[in-house]
Amino acid sequence: MQYSKSTDYALHALLHLAISERRQNVGIKELSASLGVSESYLSKIMSKLRQDGIVRAVPGVNGGYELARQADQISFLDVIQVIEGRQHMFECSNSKSKQHQFLAEEEGGELDEPCPPKGNGCLVEQVMIGAEQHLHQYLSDHTIQNIVDKANKQCIQDHNKK
Repeated sequence: MQYSKSTDYALHALLHLAISERRQNVGIKELSASLGVSESYLSKIMSKLRQDGIVRAVPGVNGGYELARQADQISFLDVIQVIEGRQHMFECSNSKSKQHQFLAEEEGGELDEPCPPKGNGCLVEQVMIGAEQHLHQYLSDHTIQNIVDKANKQCIQDHNKK
């Protein structure tokens, strides 16, 4: 499993906007230069974030982008779902088969009759969905503000070491 470069750029762009919030907005040129990505590619990413209400476009000569929500209200999961999509990470290819029943029969179960399907779906999918739910919870618990706070704390610690 790997997230796209677009997700990487989106998260870093939001971090840049959160740190630059005192200046209100950041132009696409500054953002693209700080991330080392083309303006056109970053504009497409920022457009997705804007459409989902994560950033706001500020028109005009001194325009650019700013956060549309507070940094502590933007989770990693929000950003990943905007860029990568909201579909499940795993889809069972055998949900309608009797594979689980046959596996139980091959194991030499003590039942005289085959186990009737319970309608709970694919057992493999249940494990994968559980893992996905844990990942979603973890990503929901981490916000752009968490990263800003960690960066500030690290900066203070580094400064105090000098």
